[in-house]
Amino acid sequence: MTEPRIHSPAHAPMRSPLGRAIGLGSAKEGVEHWWRQRVTAVALVPLTLWFVIAVIGLVGADHAVFVAWVRSPMPAILLVLLLVATFYHTALGLQVVIEDYIHREGMRLAALLIIRFLCVVFAVRGIFAVLKMALAA
Repeated sequence: MTEPRIHSPAHAPMRSPLGRAIGLGSAKEGVEHWWRQRVTAVALVPLTLWFVIAVIGLVGADHAVFVAWVRSPMPAILLVLLLVATFYHTALGLQVVIEDYIHREGMRLAALLIIRFLCVVFAVRGIFAVLKMALAA
């Protein structure tokens, strides 16, 4: 009769890296998350530069000039893209922070849900404001 194998910490160094990694979760999700962060970051560079340059050009303009600017198709589209990329990138980044620093499962889930909800609310509010100005009669 053979004795059952017991995986004690003393035997851990004898296991291969693959053996230690089995059961720790899929690496595919992390890579996809990393790529999404990088793609949104790259998209935010030209969008943010465009926005800063545009706002500098509007310094001193009154509300009517700003609304007329937003009514043009290109600024409206770029503003919506900026809002989507900004809040999606924010949600992705805060997710990493929450997963790294909140260790209690219930608190982590609650924090992730709150962050996602707030990012969606802020993005929708911003998009609504842009569309309201751009499509106003």
